[in-house]
Amino acid sequence: MSYGTFETTYAAAEDRYTKIGYRRSGHSGLDLPAFSFGLWQKFGTDYPFETQREIILHAFDLGITHFDNADRYGPPHRAAQQNFGRVLAKDLAPYRDELVLSTKAGNDIGPSPYLKGGSRKSLLRSLEHSLRDLGTDYVDIFYHHRPDPSTPLEETVGALASAVQQGKALYIGISNYLPEQTHQIAELLRAAGVPLLIHQPRYSIFDRGIEQNGLLQLADDDGFGLVVYSPLAQGLLTNKYLESIPDGARALNSTFLDPSVITDTYRQRTAELNKLAEARGQSLAQLALQWVLRRSTVTSALIGASSTWQLDHNVKALDFPELTADELAIIDEHGIHGTGSNL
Repeated sequence: MSYGTFETTYAAAEDRYTKIGYRRSGHSGLDLPAFSFGLWQKFGTDYPFETQREIILHAFDLGITHFDNADRYGPPHRAAQQNFGRVLAKDLAPYRDELVLSTKAGNDIGPSPYLKGGSRKSLLRSLEHSLRDLGTDYVDIFYHHRPDPSTPLEETVGALASAVQQGKALYIGISNYLPEQTHQIAELLRAAGVPLLIHQPRYSIFDRGIEQNGLLQLADDDGFGLVVYSPLAQGLLTNKYLESIPDGARALNSTFLDPSVITDTYRQRTAELNKLAEARGQSLAQLALQWVLRRSTVTSALIGASSTWQLDHNVKALDFPELTADELAIIDEHGIHGTGSNL
């Protein structure tokens, strides 16, 4: 898909690289911003394009250079990529070399057996469509979105390696894989001369799976970074639901957050975490983001935003003092794995 050329009044903030820290991804040579911007939700056709454009450009002005996408993101599927492609063509094309654009394939996007999974056909054809959606000839990171037990791992890894060898991706990532298969993929990619750059798992105060299953240690051992998603647990690690579910809240219209998980137990634990955040002079969201970034193996935390104010607020999490041992103990006491979910 070509978006042509457009006139723009946008010029990136000259001080954009002084506002946010950058971290090396594993044993690679690539630095990523402490916060990456995800287009998972609110970047489809159901939200105004001009609002999306404003948020994306503001993120870049803050020094957020990594924009995370997938063929599945919308609605409808691919819409988020197409909307970002419009912004890239209109405003960000002069800065393409400063951007780290990622996309994913393999999650279901249609009934056809070729619109899901980890086959060579599914992955490489999806990548071709994504490049057209984005209006670019390469992505910086190409992910397999989730495991496909019906396809040999060697075929999936071979397709990912081919994307790099063909110049259509610079690096390879995976998402939602458990440690055993992650290690196998890292070994297979290493043998192909295309090291695994990044793993994208879910991680938050209320979801500590990667602490428990060994993925954090494996990242160190195998030399890949972690870009963690849902660090705010779909909004549960904010003060939004402490009293009730407000009108228009995500819990009322999201397929990823069921109102039934907002229980008295959830509210009790969240209230204690909120007290700690207030004592530190920050919001619960800022505390939660700071908490996931405390680990050196976490290269970046994925955040979204529905406004530039929300984006500014979350990025300010980097401005607070490090969490003390006593504060971390309080978080461990009340931030119990599985809170606010069906885990």
